[in-house]
Amino acid sequence: MGFFSKKKKETRIYFITGTDTGVGKTLVCSALLQAVNKANLTSVALKPVAAGCEMTDQGLVNDDALELQANMSIELGYEDINPIALESAIAPHIAAAETDLNIDIEELAEHCRAMTHDADVMLIEGAGGWRVPLNEDQYMSDLVKALDVPVIIVVAMRLGCINHALLTAEAIRSDGLQVAGWVANCVTAENMPALGDNLLALRDRMEAPFLGFLPYLENVDPSQVAPYLEISYL
Repeated sequence: MGFFSKKKKETRIYFITGTDTGVGKTLVCSALLQAVNKANLTSVALKPVAAGCEMTDQGLVNDDALELQANMSIELGYEDINPIALESAIAPHIAAAETDLNIDIEELAEHCRAMTHDADVMLIEGAGGWRVPLNEDQYMSDLVKALDVPVIIVVAMRLGCINHALLTAEAIRSDGLQVAGWVANCVTAENMPALGDNLLALRDRMEAPFLGFLPYLENVDPSQVAPYLEISYL
């Protein structure tokens, strides 16, 4: 007498990068989680490396990772979400060197793979931009290459954004990975000059699905941002 084991569900995994640091990756990632949840899909999110953590009774914690924890539908412990928490708010490889920590890309990738928990969607948020170093020889992009997952780019709508966005997309594709989509995010209350023209120029050139335009909102909550995002492409 035998029995059938349930087939494991395939989780759709996306990596969230940005054209720079401080471009709103966490806001976009949290809003995407909200949108996924509202579509009656299960979600989980990770912040594998976070530099700029605060010491608490529970150890080092990072605000970005806590925000992801609050917006995913599947409960994960903090250390599962953010396995590498670095206190100094500087480049991760420098912050890690301060504590004699060598970030192992393969170990980090294995951790990410183990955290899907059969969710419909997993989002993995990077630190800084695409080529942020993680150790002496490897970059954040090497983690994504090890995972072999598509990438969503958050573009800060400010002077220089066209160059930054196109170079980021070019680097991702040169690394053999797919650009799954991009989000335009207004990061300041004062709109950049010729905002509409810049947005149109990006839409004409990015060669990837446009997932949404986020206006600047005061005291923004991810639930406010979620309706601006289009997740049907994911």
